[in-house]
Amino acid sequence: MTKVLGIGNALVDILTKLENDLLLEELKLPKGSMQLVDALTSSSISAKSNHLEREMASGGSAANTIHGLARLGMEASFIGTVGNDLTGQFFRDDLISSHITPLLFFSETPSGIANAMISKDGERTFGTFLGAAIELAAEHLEEEHFIGHNLIHVEGYLVQNHILLEEILRKAHQAGLKISLDLASYNVVEDNLDFLRDMVNKYVDIVFANEEEAKAFTGKSPKEALDELAEMCDIAIVKIGKEGSMIKSGQETIVIGIIESKALDTTGAGDLYASGFLFGYLNNLGFEKSGKLGALLAGKVIEGYGAKISNSDWEYIRTQIDKL
Repeated sequence: MTKVLGIGNALVDILTKLENDLLLEELKLPKGSMQLVDALTSSSISAKSNHLEREMASGGSAANTIHGLARLGMEASFIGTVGNDLTGQFFRDDLISSHITPLLFFSETPSGIANAMISKDGERTFGTFLGAAIELAAEHLEEEHFIGHNLIHVEGYLVQNHILLEEILRKAHQAGLKISLDLASYNVVEDNLDFLRDMVNKYVDIVFANEEEAKAFTGKSPKEALDELAEMCDIAIVKIGKEGSMIKSGQETIVIGIIESKALDTTGAGDLYASGFLFGYLNNLGFEKSGKLGALLAGKVIEGYGAKISNSDWEYIRTQIDKL
């Protein structure tokens, strides 16, 4: 049985539906951005949005992708660090109820929280308190964490700890795992460009990037960026929003469209695209079907709030896999 390992920032998403964007201005959070905040600011966001409709869900980019793969029926595990608190317990329980093996480390630092504020137009703005999530360290990693898995999916946010990311990639490579990396955020790419390029060249088999991340990585337009990425790894994927996505491996390039959907909230679209693509890839469905499954999952997740797809939509998705 194929088994996937995810590793990343273990965060709990607090999803808040905004009545207008005045709260973003008050909190000095640029609309559409992902800002790191301290514990005090995180508490302030919580207090000032307490009257609004909100819900809680386990999150973090790699964890979202792993949840999607588990819902598609893959065996999966997740490595991360949470606080020894109710939020951390919520994260662990959510992994277990989703049939994901938790490989978690616990800290006395409070668990990480991603305050996701969703504007009326579906745009999301994050005020993220990383908390215990960033205490994941190279010395936590044991060889047995990697054994028994076929592929590891790594979120690019971990690149802010160069020693950790290199140790993850090195150990995964030594254990014979395929390595999938999501570049995560254009500003993270810009701040760590030389190191990231080195890691991709040395270790990475599959790279996921959106248009902004691809430009930050290569300085080029999406198609030219795709070509450059495909020279550095086995499979390059560049997502271009409403224009769909492009996949390139060797000399083969495939363009994938989007599915028609009514976007309520774009949270998790890239993460779930990766779920669909990796499921197809690991089941030898070919690049076109894998890309179409990625597009289907991305299209479904944006129709609801947060990075989770409804049970009824998962039933529909499973019926569509053979028809792609």
